[in-house]
Amino acid sequence: MTKTITFAIMHFTIAFGVTYLITGDLVLGGLVAVIEPAVNTVGYFFHEKVWQRFEQRKSAALNLFTKGFVKL
Repeated sequence: MTKTITFAIMHFTIAFGVTYLITGDLVLGGLVAVIEPAVNTVGYFFHEKVWQRFEQRKSAALNLFTKGFVKL
């Protein structure tokens, strides 16, 4: 859990820092630091769902391909 918390702090800091350096606006930097990780988390959830389907299909195809071979 400590690793997750430190990564989140790093992520917020980078998002804030980059936005602040580009815009010079503390409020906008704060908004981006909160909104971007939240949107990224939702995107990660859907990415994992798609990846799981990909892995299942890959596994099923591999099983189908190797079914006729003798396993040692």
